[in-house]
Amino acid sequence: MPSTKFKGRAWVILDEQGEIIDDIDTDMIFHNSYLAITEIEKMGQYTFDNLEGYKDFAQKAKPGDLVFVGANFGSGSSRQQAVGCFRSLGVSCIVANSYGAIYKRNAINSGFPILTIKDINFTDPNEPGMIKSGDELEIDLEKATIHRDGLQVGTLEPFSKVQKDIYMAGDIFEYAKEL
Repeated sequence: MPSTKFKGRAWVILDEQGEIIDDIDTDMIFHNSYLAITEIEKMGQYTFDNLEGYKDFAQKAKPGDLVFVGANFGSGSSRQQAVGCFRSLGVSCIVANSYGAIYKRNAINSGFPILTIKDINFTDPNEPGMIKSGDELEIDLEKATIHRDGLQVGTLEPFSKVQKDIYMAGDIFEYAKEL
């Protein structure tokens, strides 16, 4: 049974001005020049290879890492590799303000946890609970919360019933077998 709690190191994907990056499209996540790669274990090395400032992400990412991004994450084309590349690296989940529709559906169908931000501080160091890259965090899917050192530092939109059911089954095909 998949875990409903993730502990890992945060990657907060910021631009040069220190703002969370919106509109990271599938070409930035997994460039179209690598689309011939279909083996999931080979996809990870190209993650964010076309995202300025994060070209070395795949070399630095560790299993269990948690990726935080802005709005409209995964917009663009329908490429499953843009989901698979994170799974290949062992990334636990993606946390975003919102997702491109096709990316969202691909991630949910494959049983990869994507979470939507309700309340998180990425940019104001004067406010308590600011999340930054390198922080060790715990995400609880059941409670839709994020904690650092036992203190709550963020809230998430809870999984929809079908998203949770697909995730707990493993993917959409395993979920369909249960129906």
